[in-house]
Amino acid sequence: MRNYKTPGVYPEEISTLPPSVAPVETAIPAFIGYTEKRPSNSIEAYRISSMTEYQALFGGPFSEPFPNIEVSKAGEFFEVQQLPLAPARPTYWMYYQLKMFFANGGSSCYIVPVKLYGGGVDRTELEKGINALKKEDEPTLIVIPDAIGVLPPNPNDISLSNFYGLYKNALAQCAEMKDRFTIIDIHKGTEELSATNPTIADFRTKIGSNFLNYGAAYFPWLFTTLSYYYDESQVPVGGADLPEIDTKLKYDTSDLSVLSDDPEEDGTPFPDEDAKRNYYENRSLYHLDNGSYRRIKAELDAFNITLPPSGAIAGIYAQVDSTRGVFKAPANVSLNNVIRPAVKINNEQQEGLNVHPTGKSVNAIRTFTGKGVIVWGARTLDGNSNEWRYIPVRRLFLFIEESISKSIDRFVFEPNDEGTWVKVKGTIENFLSDQWRAGALAGSTTKQAFFVNIGLGVTMTPQDILEGRLIVDVGLAAVRPAEFIVLRFSHKLQEA
Repeated sequence: MRNYKTPGVYPEEISTLPPSVAPVETAIPAFIGYTEKRPSNSIEAYRISSMTEYQALFGGPFSEPFPNIEVSKAGEFFEVQQLPLAPARPTYWMYYQLKMFFANGGSSCYIVPVKLYGGGVDRTELEKGINALKKEDEPTLIVIPDAIGVLPPNPNDISLSNFYGLYKNALAQCAEMKDRFTIIDIHKGTEELSATNPTIADFRTKIGSNFLNYGAAYFPWLFTTLSYYYDESQVPVGGADLPEIDTKLKYDTSDLSVLSDDPEEDGTPFPDEDAKRNYYENRSLYHLDNGSYRRIKAELDAFNITLPPSGAIAGIYAQVDSTRGVFKAPANVSLNNVIRPAVKINNEQQEGLNVHPTGKSVNAIRTFTGKGVIVWGARTLDGNSNEWRYIPVRRLFLFIEESISKSIDRFVFEPNDEGTWVKVKGTIENFLSDQWRAGALAGSTTKQAFFVNIGLGVTMTPQDILEGRLIVDVGLAAVRPAEFIVLRFSHKLQEA
């Protein structure tokens, strides 16, 4: 209170309302992987909000190599003898997963570039990216697009342990920080489910049994509408009727400055620009025979990429959170830029994915007539837990816990007395009332939806107060998804 010394009127404003809780963001994924360039040599996280921003900071996709394409002279033009083969899979996955994220409703996200293109994917570098993410408070989802690159074409026990070891570390970070969730890809997501296919069994064995409620897995992979990126000036074209040196699909002679002044490396520069232009146009199928060039290019562009679903699923999380809320299950939503799932799953097969004695559920992505490609599952890996079985329940608690924690830290070092307790309780109750009205909590009244207890003899003992502990008990009745809708029909006897 002020020390009044001069007679007069002294207005005072007294705060009677508790402070409010600012809801935190719920769908800000962090993508960890390889890029064409990065702003610095250290491994750091950078926030972006569009593919344009990504390309400005991190460059484009990796240019996929194609084998030699054979052509032969047929009169005035060329005839294609051997068409290119599609790459087995992308060399690096980050760029394409970002495309799927934004196409499916994603907005802001973080990029953690661990290394530049070249030299293959190293688990150690991806581990560094996961560790670097600990410094960031805002990300709420962890996605590791280039984890698939750790696996050889025919993975063994060691390589699978390395692959799923990345996700185990991500789950451990989620449990430690209690503000994020991991989306997990499964290896060999293009192979049919069968009694002899160990893909799902390998996953359940290698993912371990710790912190399972902080992650969710999805199967199968997706046939997307995305095409492989390639540099036309690096696609080789061969044939007896072509120049022996450096014949490519296309040299762009509109900008001669980007082309080598000494392509044959014999120390002889071109005498002028016309000579340089003629040299490259005589070694460019685009200029020699535009028809053959267009046929080959159409073949290359028709090679669609098959991707693990994590990027698209992260976009679905963001889309559902923004339109409905974090309490709504990110399921029964169609996917964009997807032709079809790589594996067709029926009801019987999904039974083994959705409910399993280990509790490690795998969410299915399926095609339904008239609906398209749909995410058809919303379970965490902790399927045997009645508390944390569902993704929206786990993520709702993460959202509420972090929002409340960040908003009541203003009461640290405040007097631990009745006045502070009333303000803390009012702050939390007002926030939870808003969540109940939005549909996040069950119950016809707020008393049925949640409780907030605080006070001496209620949540604290005199010893707690002496030791500076202010303890609040919060209980929530989270809304659970209607996973199984049962319709019961019976015959009704005729009454007249």
